[in-house]
Amino acid sequence: MSHDHDDRPQLSPAQAAAVLTPPPGRTGGDLVVESLQGLGATTVFGLPGQHALGMFDALRRSSLRYVGLRVENNAGFAADAYGRITGEVAPLLLSTGPGALTSLAALQEAASASAPVLAIASQVPTAGLGGGRHGYLHELRDQQASVRDIVKSVHTVRAASQIPSAIAAAWESALTAPHGPVWVEIPQDVLLAETTLPVVSAMDATPRELYPRPELTIAAAHLLSNAERPVIIAGGGVVRSDASGKLRALAERIDAPVVTTFGGKGAFPWEHPLSLRSWLEDRHTTDFLEDADVLLVVGSGLGELSSNYHTFRPRGRVIQIEADAGKLESNHPALGIHSDAREALSDLLDAVERREDPDAAERVRTVLEKVRVRIEAQDLTLEQQVLAAVRQALPDGSPSFWDMTILSYWAWSAFDARRPNTMHSAQGAGGLGYAFPAAIGAAAADPTTPVLAVSGDGGAMYSIAELATARQYDAPLTWLIVDDGGYGILREYMTDAYGETTGTELARPDFVALAESFGVPAVRTTPESLAADLGKALATPGPSVVVLPALLRMFEPTHL
Repeated sequence: MSHDHDDRPQLSPAQAAAVLTPPPGRTGGDLVVESLQGLGATTVFGLPGQHALGMFDALRRSSLRYVGLRVENNAGFAADAYGRITGEVAPLLLSTGPGALTSLAALQEAASASAPVLAIASQVPTAGLGGGRHGYLHELRDQQASVRDIVKSVHTVRAASQIPSAIAAAWESALTAPHGPVWVEIPQDVLLAETTLPVVSAMDATPRELYPRPELTIAAAHLLSNAERPVIIAGGGVVRSDASGKLRALAERIDAPVVTTFGGKGAFPWEHPLSLRSWLEDRHTTDFLEDADVLLVVGSGLGELSSNYHTFRPRGRVIQIEADAGKLESNHPALGIHSDAREALSDLLDAVERREDPDAAERVRTVLEKVRVRIEAQDLTLEQQVLAAVRQALPDGSPSFWDMTILSYWAWSAFDARRPNTMHSAQGAGGLGYAFPAAIGAAAADPTTPVLAVSGDGGAMYSIAELATARQYDAPLTWLIVDDGGYGILREYMTDAYGETTGTELARPDFVALAESFGVPAVRTTPESLAADLGKALATPGPSVVVLPALLRMFEPTHL
């Protein structure tokens, strides 16, 4: 059997000479950075450690831009945001043992949010592998076992020649729909050993497209074309596959109301006549969705938050388009279509027949009015005032990153993201400390656009060290800290459930003075001056902090 290589790039004489006589002094670490460069990476995140120094030394000889954070978990959050904003793989360089383990909560968030993070971790020297308990620094019996349940794939290296292939395979895995974090592990001695291998050239790790099966598209199109009350739930998969235009075209073609999940914020225009917005934690919306005779779910697994805490019981036919095969029909029986959202919506657009429903927009207005009346009856003017001030201050094209805090829970339902892929939160895994380091990652992705991070005082304490990072890189970001003296949402939960709280009240610093000690300008604001103070901070180059002392309350749940 012969192979035709004529279509492959040919090396020039100079390139061929460079291959045959690679520069001296290169190590396994150089193969790592050369592989990343060959795959198209421009920026890497991480934190150095003893076993990983071979990689970090090689960075010095590369064109890669390094963004170093102060805690591995925060470096993971920054890489997560970079991957979400760019859609590109975000390399994350980690050391062994404690360094690797400290990144796990961030990798869980990346897995939940389908962010393409490529974690490259060092290992103890090869002689110490295999669980033999040799007593090396940072030694674990099986480091990979700690990450296998979190990442999409694990790639092990035991010799220098394996490095480029392992990184390329991981890269492809990270970008295969659904995107997600992957793990490469390389022993210290392999990273440090000199190599005479040729310099790694451009590599192709393009994943295959995930297309819907045609018979499923035909069946779904028939259901939607003949539906009496079709409704669409748009999830994060619509945002990640850049399919918001296709979604809007389909909704308008069949006059179907659209609600976006919290991960799908911005996937459908907020003010569109067919927009149910994002009021998923509301029984009026849940009732409306249950009444649909055909429900199209795109890029969502209909998990806890998207199903109003699993109280949602669809009565009609469900069509579910999902790139993660494990989420197909995981919560509700459906016509399951395993596909990238963009490809499936494109095929559906070609296959559906135009369907007109002059009452659709009025039914949407009715639901939104019921929601408005319910919220207004709860005396929550302050919360809506604060959220409106944030929206007023934030430029339409600026990304925002929200921690697990009461204002964020309001934003999930009530904030107009205005554009796709601009509002991000840690609602996938639900851990604290996401917003500020994620904003650093977004600022690295696009230094020309101001970025907003929103935290409570409890979550902010997870990320204080990164004020030094923001200052070091002069990142164009503003951190809004809502200071209510504790874990506010847990305070509400415990008060409601037990009548009193335990562990929710916190001593905290003077955040303004603390920020200024890092050289980061800060201001204490009020609900009345928030829009002006936040707008000024966002318009000022470099990092800044705005502190809002306020006790916000959550709107009443409808699922209990």
